[in-house]
Amino acid sequence: MGTPGAELERLVGIMRRLRAEGGCPWDREQDLRSLRPYLVEEAFEVLDEMDRVAQGGPWHPLCEELGDLLFQIVFHAQLASELGEFTMADVSKAISDKITSRHPHVFGEQQVDGAEQVLANWAKLKAEERKRKTGKEGSVLDGVPTAAPALLRAERLTEKASRIGFDWPDLAGVRGKLAEELAELDAAIATGERDAIEHELGDVLFSLANLARFVKTPAEDALRMAIRRFTTRFQHIESALHDEGVPFGGATLEHMERHWQAAKAQEKALPPPLSLPRAPVSTLRLGVPHLEAQRGFWDSVATTLGWSAPRGAPDTACYDTGSVRLVFHGAERPATGATFTLEAPSTLALIRLRQVMEQAHPGSVVDSSDARLTFRDPAGLMWEYIPFAG
Repeated sequence: MGTPGAELERLVGIMRRLRAEGGCPWDREQDLRSLRPYLVEEAFEVLDEMDRVAQGGPWHPLCEELGDLLFQIVFHAQLASELGEFTMADVSKAISDKITSRHPHVFGEQQVDGAEQVLANWAKLKAEERKRKTGKEGSVLDGVPTAAPALLRAERLTEKASRIGFDWPDLAGVRGKLAEELAELDAAIATGERDAIEHELGDVLFSLANLARFVKTPAEDALRMAIRRFTTRFQHIESALHDEGVPFGGATLEHMERHWQAAKAQEKALPPPLSLPRAPVSTLRLGVPHLEAQRGFWDSVATTLGWSAPRGAPDTACYDTGSVRLVFHGAERPATGATFTLEAPSTLALIRLRQVMEQAHPGSVVDSSDARLTFRDPAGLMWEYIPFAG
């Protein structure tokens, strides 16, 4: 497993090769303008995987999508490097310098009292940076992209304003403001005036975004998850109507509502994930001298790893990892001399497996830390359990 620095250097080298004479024709044709949609697309794919993780999904696909997003950053840095503007090293140095300077309570002598003071200091430090660069402090609202989704932008603007004290003192005030804006929207709807409705509806949405900030539930995330639920439920309706032979557009609202409520009930009935994502292993078939002892050991360990134990031949012990099948079979001598690596979906999974080892198989753990668990099974085979590298 390489270090982050070494792997980043490797990626920069790959990008340089792709852009060089004799490299990839497509990569050589790209410029900042043509790469814009890919950057946005990769960022949204990262968000999709973050949502799946939040719902109990595996972490590794998020690792892959973060890699795709990082590739876009390296691509842009390579374009700048070819023009003599800056390099990937300059990008890394700039953000490292910025983060260090904005955390004097970590990298300096400053003392803070909680996260709120950290944010207030952050705003002051940014203003000082702007003044050094431009001669003016600028606005505390600077830095929120105008192209960002509107709900996200509204929340970030209110957050920035709060850093200099422009904020409601408590949640009750925010909730009261939302009620006030809703009443004004009702009055505008009663007039039927389009401009007035748009104005008041905007105020309601802005107040909702501010409320989301107060309850620490980002409005953009909440809406995105609501859209996911709507899509799942509506597709359930479509599937149910198709199974019933109802022609397209032929169902009544009451009929569709029944299926909608059934979809909601089905969501609530789904149990939370009971196991962590399966851990991949690059092993096929191993001979062991004491098959029953091996089976007894791995029957308990496999459950913790999320593997299944399909029935194989009578003289084998089989475990399905989700990608390959691990098969132990009888042999006069154990297949020792190698260490097999399993990839843990999280540090929590590593801790959980260590607990199983210590309780069910005392003495099997050879080495243990927050980043690695090494254990030996009854056949003398060595195994490492390591969290995914992000």
